Amino acid sequence: MSELQSQAASGIKWSAIERLITQLVQLLIMLVLARQLGPQAFGLVGMLAVFLAISQVFVESGMGAALIRKLDRTEQDFTTAFYFNIAVGVLCYLLLYICAPFIADFYQQPQLTNLLRWLALVIIIHAFSLVPKTMLTIDMDFKKLAVASFGAVTISSGVALVCAYQGVGVWSLVAQSLSYAFSHIVILNIVRPWTPKRRCSKDSFNYLFGFGSKLMLAGLLNGIYQNIYQIIIGKYYSAVQVGYFTQANQLVKTPAMTMTTVIQRVTYPMLSRIQDDIERLKAAYLITLQLAALVVFPLLIGLAVVADPLIPLMLGEVWRPAAELVPFICLALTLYPIHAINLNMLQVKGRADLFLKLEVVKKGITTVILICTVPLGLKAICIGMVVQSCIAFFINSYYNGKLNGLSVMDQLRTLLLIFLMSSFACGVAWYVSTLISELDWVRVVFTMLLATFIYIVSVRYLQPRLYSYIVKSFFAKKEN
Repeated sequence: MSELQSQAASGIKWSAIERLITQLVQLLIMLVLARQLGPQAFGLVGMLAVFLAISQVFVESGMGAALIRKLDRTEQDFTTAFYFNIAVGVLCYLLLYICAPFIADFYQQPQLTNLLRWLALVIIIHAFSLVPKTMLTIDMDFKKLAVASFGAVTISSGVALVCAYQGVGVWSLVAQSLSYAFSHIVILNIVRPWTPKRRCSKDSFNYLFGFGSKLMLAGLLNGIYQNIYQIIIGKYYSAVQVGYFTQANQLVKTPAMTMTTVIQRVTYPMLSRIQDDIERLKAAYLITLQLAALVVFPLLIGLAVVADPLIPLMLGEVWRPAAELVPFICLALTLYPIHAINLNMLQVKGRADLFLKLEVVKKGITTVILICTVPLGLKAICIGMVVQSCIAFFINSYYNGKLNGLSVMDQLRTLLLIFLMSSFACGVAWYVSTLISELDWVRVVFTMLLATFIYIVSVRYLQPRLYSYIVKSFFAKKEN
């Protein structure tokens, strides 16, 4: 195994450990808080998500991606990015502070004014963490990133639980976000101490912002449209229905975003290093697609199959309407990691301009679909998400294929068998579970165990090369 492959395998291991542990802890805490706080609290915070997401995009401005891609980066580059992030963070906070009453009026929810003014402090705190995180990503030192994330999740989870059981309601979620952001930057600076040592440079800013600004605009569109559903539902439906959608979306996003984050963190710096070696880049891209699909497809298809009994079991009967939305959101987000990998390749190739153009086209399609589905109810909106995701796959794959020589059909052939194996394993396991028991918890547990067994056996015999690669890369003992 080459040094780069070894670094990538190690990076995926530690990034996966960090994501899996932190997301598992956050999921468990979310389940407890959901039972304790109810749908309305999550709905209120969900209404504010888009404003925080947009602000984060402006704060980051693609600077991190530009630093990772730049092979001759200097200390001055890091300093420039650091001060820029903080300045934009403060500006965004002030704007949100001023606009908070108007946002509350828009939703006709007066309590959102104070909620937003406190919750938006996360933006300033987060700005201090961007450069240290970027440095660790460049070094592919995902072990230290894992330590920082896990420590912050542990602290913030404790704070949220204490607040919830003290009866402070929705403010428990605000306390969770603030304590996570603050503890994360503290731990980051312990494991990777760094302070700016030089002045800002106009040349550095021109390069970093020149590349990053296009990613920022694409990220801005993405941030708006990832949260636009909460805006629309919040405007035309009740806070409780926003809560149902937010919780269903969050439950599905946890496995999808976990794998996507792992893949993006590790592959972007790795692929950037070999951006000029066409054959190695193409091979690395294909294996990345397969690895993402191998994990995400069975997770989300399995969640879609067991959603109806699982959601009430975990969250209580009050959340049953959310279970009806989960299967559709699962289908929509199944391709999310694939989208992310395709867009990663555009960044590696330096095509931030094409990245932005594709985002504009896709968001236009999303707008049309949303306009058509909003009057029809929450289920129709979720079905529209599935349609939009499929269209986005073909758009991303087509233009990415023009750059690396892999057509849409090549990508479909790479992914189709994994999708069929996942569907077969989950479908058979659920059918068998309905024959052996009428208890919901028995069906869920049995489906998970049997589906896992069928799926692993299927991969072993139907995808032997991929199975061998995984065993050698992630489970084989290193030679001394």
